[in-house]
Amino acid sequence: MEQLLLSGRLIDLILLLIAAEAVGIFLLHRLDSRRPGPRDLYPNLASGAALMYAVKLALQGAAWYALAACLALAFLAHLTDLSLRYGASNQKSS
Repeated sequence: MEQLLLSGRLIDLILLLIAAEAVGIFLLHRLDSRRPGPRDLYPNLASGAALMYAVKLALQGAAWYALAACLALAFLAHLTDLSLRYGASNQKSS
């Protein structure tokens, strides 16, 4: 188990699950448009995927700027998610 984690393979599996979740969200929304759509959920998934990739890079001893780029991407995706959530709630209350 230690080797699975330290090699980054566990992170690869998690990233595959995130990709499968993204496909599932897309397909479920196509079947029933009342479900939350990709626009609502993809920024959250992107933020999580970027953080997972940053962990993988850190485990593999990657350059600091690659790690910083992943963290910046996670931050931007998180801000996008918050903007969509709070923007939607402000529009409903108006």
